[in-house]
Amino acid sequence: MALSAPVGLSGEDNQKCPFSMPAKATNLNRHGAAIHLPRQLLIGSTVMVRNRRGTQLSARVVAQLAVSQGISAYGIEFMEPGDVSNGFWGITFPPLENRGATAQVADHAGISRRRHSVARPQA
Repeated sequence: MALSAPVGLSGEDNQKCPFSMPAKATNLNRHGAAIHLPRQLLIGSTVMVRNRRGTQLSARVVAQLAVSQGISAYGIEFMEPGDVSNGFWGITFPPLENRGATAQVADHAGISRRRHSVARPQA
């Protein structure tokens, strides 16, 4: 299930111009999200993300994911420790200790891991 939420985003764009604007967050996870907005950002820059309840967190822009029709999508990662950022989306995520290391890395990157079963030939 893809989770999304409206957010406020502020920071500096790739031209070093300050901005503050609404944006859309998708692929919500305990570590960050994908942010969609009509601005170009610098990878490695810091932005402030504000949720509907007015809570703000700092996040690092870690990757440009896509550009389509003037809207850029970026992967962001919260900079605060997990206990501070854990409830930011208003979602309870399952505990990490119940999942394998590969699933934890995929969750951290905002990637859903698909498992494929392969039939093994019988001898």
